[in-house]
Amino acid sequence: MRADDSIVAAAKHGDADAWRELYRAHAGRLLVWLQRRPLADGAVTAEDVAAETWLTAASKVGDFAGSSDEFAGWLFGISRNLEANARRRVTRRRTAPVAEVEPDPVPGPEPAYVAQDWVRSALAELSERERDVVTCLDVIGLDVDATASALGISHVAVRVARHRGLKRLRGLVGEPSGAMR
Repeated sequence: MRADDSIVAAAKHGDADAWRELYRAHAGRLLVWLQRRPLADGAVTAEDVAAETWLTAASKVGDFAGSSDEFAGWLFGISRNLEANARRRVTRRRTAPVAEVEPDPVPGPEPAYVAQDWVRSALAELSERERDVVTCLDVIGLDVDATASALGISHVAVRVARHRGLKRLRGLVGEPSGAMR
């Protein structure tokens, strides 16, 4: 492990003058570099990423070992990771408008409503745990880990409750035990 130079060592021990020196040496370059990079569709600015970079660096400086010149590479790496996280966050949250759906011109009860009513009444026949597990796994689409965490039960309890719930639902439908999986 390489020894820290005096500026980095002082910054690690909370010396404000050392932090100012590191900031003066790298802040301008960091901001220029961020301003030249394509950021996440205006949702985050170069200044925002730079500020978050310095906050992260301050909290993790104890993990850094090296000179004040090497500090720049470490700092820019933090910035690149924060920028990538911001880009992913914006992409995940991006939504597209949905065209309006025309109502079904066929008179009578809507098939979707009939199916929803049947599902609700079938799920009402299950125990609370079975209903919660089947809803999480098969209706909402959570995985076993997320379901166990959400319901505060073990993975085994999730699997057992799902097995029992689906078996009971098969009995309501009148299907043989192996037909529904």
